[in-house]
Formats: sequence, structure tokens, C-alpha cells
Amino acid sequence: MGEGHAELFLLLAGVLLLVSLLMSRIGGRLGIPGLLLFLGVGMLAGSDGLGIQFQDYRLAQTIGTVALCFILFQGGLDTNWTLTRPVVRRGLSLATLGVLGTAGIMAAFTHYAFGFPWLTAWLLGAVVSSTDASAVFSVLKERQLGLKGDVAPLLEFESGGNDPMAVFLTVGLLELIANPGLGVLSIVPLFLKQMLLGAVFGVVMGRAALWILNRLQLQFEGLYSVLSLALALTIFAGTAVAGGSGFLAIYIAGVILGNADFIHKRSLIGFHDGLSWLMQVAMFLTLGLLVNPRELLPTAGLALACALVLVFLARPVSVYLALARARMPLNEKSMVAWVGLRGAVPIVLATFPLLAGVPQAQTLFNIVFFIVLVSVLLQGTTLTLVARFLHVREALPVSTTSPITYTPTGHDRNNMVELEVTPGSAADGQRIVDLRLPPEALVILINRAGEYLIPRGATELRGGDNVLVLAGPEELREVQRRLTVPASA
Repeated sequence: MGEGHAELFLLLAGVLLLVSLLMSRIGGRLGIPGLLLFLGVGMLAGSDGLGIQFQDYRLAQTIGTVALCFILFQGGLDTNWTLTRPVVRRGLSLATLGVLGTAGIMAAFTHYAFGFPWLTAWLLGAVVSSTDASAVFSVLKERQLGLKGDVAPLLEFESGGNDPMAVFLTVGLLELIANPGLGVLSIVPLFLKQMLLGAVFGVVMGRAALWILNRLQLQFEGLYSVLSLALALTIFAGTAVAGGSGFLAIYIAGVILGNADFIHKRSLIGFHDGLSWLMQVAMFLTLGLLVNPRELLPTAGLALACALVLVFLARPVSVYLALARARMPLNEKSMVAWVGLRGAVPIVLATFPLLAGVPQAQTLFNIVFFIVLVSVLLQGTTLTLVARFLHVREALPVSTTSPITYTPTGHDRNNMVELEVTPGSAADGQRIVDLRLPPEALVILINRAGEYLIPRGATELRGGDNVLVLAGPEELREVQRRLTVPASA
């Protein structure tokens, strides 16, 4: 890179990031998903817009893979296992049978409607078969959309778990195209190996990462962010080098860490949340730069037909089939079917055929890009409307911000929890000293109607008070019982 080129590159990167964030702010008020705007900014800055030339598909694939690694890791950190455990079976069904069904329906449509060869048709179906974790996570957060029942945890678990299946199908089909003599059954052992190793490495290395975070004494708090980055990359790449699914491993490791206590957990989760957003913006900008809008026009009709079939036929049918035996109301299944957002993952997967030199690879890439645009624009902008129509929308719980932060030791000895005094309970109207709480439980702060009170033994609790308590698990259960049991009990 010549003199001045590095500074120009950094300037362009900074300006594009700033413009993307400003556009997403404006788009949020208009109800337009930020991901669509990030793609739009990249396309406007590309060769058909401001003239930035970027056609490096291998670099785009690398950026997308690294970005997805950290996005899935953050998705795992945010996964509440208590809420997710009941939907694991349904989530696995969606992540396997749902992905396979979507790919099959899309393959049949493109083969019979447009004459694509079977393997090419299956390749297109595989590339667009999975929902996108970054799209689902970001749009649900952006919309602040609360969903009833098991819809939200099921969507998050599915979107984090179905990428490995889509990657496997894409790679397997490319192998079959390159070696026509191979049978379909020949890729089954590869699938079993990738999934098994991914799950085992995710669990083992996730627990090892937890042990390292709690045992390794670093001199500065900021170094723990570097440590978490190193651990995430090691888990992802180490699993992939061993022949397993790095995407599955990093998501499982994130779930293990997110549901355990470790040193500087609050700050590390905040760091990875910011990193995840940076990865999303960078990934969508890069993929936007990769596309020339003029090249999309010749395939617009074909791509629109594929997008509509995916949204209105392939996704719903595959969801209803995958959840056929699940005890789940029809309106909740329908909501899951509609939140089938496609995002950067299909575009990244569409670079695989390009790099492999597959015939019609450029056409496939343009179709996939168009499908993503339609999916984010159509489904992403109507989530709130559809949720209201299906009667699955509910208000998100109001989260309060405490002026006190607590860093767990990582040994599960103490936790700081905010508990509410139930109106009419034995604690309502009682002084703290009269409650005879466990000696190991410390009442730190009381939030009463938005005002914080410093507690003393003579402080009288009232129904609706939020009490901040520091104690061990057993003591916390006892405190909660005394704050909620009715006075007549």
C-alpha cells in the first residue's frame, strides 16, 4: 500500500461507518431496518455510485466469516438458557429439517420454473436456507419487539444454530459439483463429523474458556477483552481446523459463558455487544461494496420470484413441517415462519461458488443478494405489524439501571439481585430488622418509585419496592420468599 493510501483507506472506512450509523438512526424513525441501510450505503459507495472499486470475493468471505464468528458468540452470550432449554428440541428441528426443507423447496422451484440443473438448484437453495443470526438479533433489538410464549427464544436459538447446517449443505454440494462421481450419501459422514466435533469442542472449550477467565490473573481489566477475543478465535478456528463446525462450537461456547459467572462479565458482555454491532456494520458495508446494482437488473425478475417463493412458501412450509409435532399454537408457529430473515450469511455463502469457479456462480450471487434485500425490506419492516395481527406481541419487561455494579468472583458464592416486594406480602410495611433475613444477605439499596434509598435496619419496606440484595443462592431464595409470601400465609 503506497504512501497516503493507508490514510485514505482509513478515512473512507471512518466516513462509511459514520454515514451508516447516521442513516440507521434516521431509518429507525422511519421503520427501515438498519441492516438494509448498511447494505445501501455500501452499494452507493461502490463502483456504480461513488466509484469505490471492490471485487475481492475472498476478502469479503474472510470478513464475513470472522464477523459471523463474533456475532454468533455474542448471540450465545445473550442466550438465557433457562428460557431456551424448553425449546431446544424445536430449535434443533428448525435448524436441521427446517433448513433442509427450505433448500429442497427452493431447489424444486428453480429447477422446474427456470430450468436450473438439479445440483445448481440445490446449491441456491442451500445458500438461502438458513435464517441470519445477525439479522434476527439486530432487528428484534432494533424493534424492541416482545413476543409471547416461546417465540423469541426459539427464533434466537434457531438463528444461532442453523448456520452450521447451511454451511455444510453449501460445502457438500460444491464437493458434489466438483466430483460428479460422488453419491449424495458420501457427504453424510462429513455432516456427522462436523456437527459432532462442533458440539463437543463447543462444550469442552467453552468450559475451558470459563476456567481460564476465572483463573488467569491479568494486570489490567482491559486485557480481559483481549483474552476473550483470543478465546473466541481459538474456539472457532481450532474447531474448524479439527474438521468440526466452528460456527456451532462458538455459539455453544457463548451459551456456556453467558449462563455462568466469570470475572468482569458485565464489561466483557458490553464489549462483545459493541464488537458484534461493529462486525455487522462492517460485514454489510463490505457486501454492499461488492455488488454493482446494474448487474442485478438482468436477474431482477428471476430473483424476485425466488424471493417471494422463499418468503411465502418455502419458509412457512418448512417451519410447519419441522414443528408439526410441537405443542405450539398456530399463531406462534406462523410468527416463527414470518421471522425468516435472510441477511449477510447467504451473501457470504454465495461467494463460495464464485471462488470455486462454479458455472452460473455470478448469477447465483446476484439472485441471493436480491433475495436478501427483499427479505430484510419485506419481513424486517413488518415484524411489529405481523406480531400484532397474530396476537403474539407483548410489552418488553422494563429494565431498571442500578447505580451500583457488582463483579462476580466467578466462584458462584454471591450474586447481586434486584427483588420486588410484593404488595400485601409479610414484608409490606415491615422494617428490615423485623424480617430476620439471613445474616449472610446484605440489603444494599432500595428503589422506591424511581428514588434510591440507603437502607437501615429501621427502614420500612413497601409493596412495589425494588430491593437490591447481595447474597449466595440459598440466602437469595430465602430473602425472595420473605419478600413475596402473603402476610396471611
